[in-house]
Amino acid sequence: MQEAAHSPVPLTVASIRQTEGDEIDPTDDALRIGVIASIAHRVPPRDYGPWEQVASTLTEGLVARGHDVTLFATADSVTTGRLHAVAPAGYEEDAGIDAKAYEGLHNAAAFEGAGRFDIISNQFDFMPLTYSRLVATPVVTTIHGFSSERILPVYRAYDSIGHYVAISDADRHPDLSYAATIHHGIDLTRFTFAEDAGDYLLFLGRIHPDKGTHRAIEVARRSGRPLILAGIVQDEPYFRAMVEPHLRDPDVVYLGPVRPQQRDALLGGAYALLHLISFAEPFGLSVVEALATGTPVIATRLGSMPELIRPEVTGFLVSSVDDATAAVERVGELRRRDCRDDVEGRFTADHMVDRYAALFHHILDH
Repeated sequence: MQEAAHSPVPLTVASIRQTEGDEIDPTDDALRIGVIASIAHRVPPRDYGPWEQVASTLTEGLVARGHDVTLFATADSVTTGRLHAVAPAGYEEDAGIDAKAYEGLHNAAAFEGAGRFDIISNQFDFMPLTYSRLVATPVVTTIHGFSSERILPVYRAYDSIGHYVAISDADRHPDLSYAATIHHGIDLTRFTFAEDAGDYLLFLGRIHPDKGTHRAIEVARRSGRPLILAGIVQDEPYFRAMVEPHLRDPDVVYLGPVRPQQRDALLGGAYALLHLISFAEPFGLSVVEALATGTPVIATRLGSMPELIRPEVTGFLVSSVDDATAAVERVGELRRRDCRDDVEGRFTADHMVDRYAALFHHILDH
């Protein structure tokens, strides 16, 4: 367990949007907060790991504001708060770690110590909800999307006490009640604004049919621009059939997973990010990260994309490969500075952390 001393920093948030549209007045009272992260990867992730990245950003932001934060994560995680670890490493990174066994121990550890916290932020998934009626400490559960309709019974069962946070308005499920919608925020110091665009198109994400890697390849081919692919292969048969054969073309390059510094350079050097999904994306961190570097995004009009992209300002919303190809021809009309400015106004880590802190106070005051 790691512990550090911190000086209180007053909260600055003015309000947070609630389901009913209420405004919440912030306080500068320090809280004792437990943050439960996923243990698929370490916190922060070395390359892939959006849930772990959000847990890290939230933890570090809360610590910087003077809150006493304990992060429940893998033992190789890095934090300025207190680290409580059961799993030695992420089960996606160490084949010797049994996911089910360590997830059970991980969540049990958080709830066995629940009395030490004013509030628990569940950034894990639905499993911690099954412990939540066993403790008096309020649990705020961020729903990072629904992996399947089959997990909905758990969310329904704990709806009355779940204090659910949606990561986009598009991802709110009609069967559930929500305490707030809080968009993810990013640390802008990790993303360098690039005034001048490169010539290549970029796909950055999971190599999976839902993410539309094959559509990005087709758009790049039609546009006559090189394409860089980066991300983990999540569907091997799809990769072998729909992606790998195109890697014989010198204009299509696959880099695999990329770490933060390389990610920043790739995003900033791109002409545009292609995010041609075929599912209702709950959020899409890579979209906001691209915009932070000044790179416009061409995305399918599904899920959260209309909330993240301002059409003809920071990118284009499309419905087909034809539309996406036409959008590539219009990217030069956009100002890269507008992309960065939009992230600074809506999607920073400070915005996200302030909204969570205000929500925590609101729950505890009511």
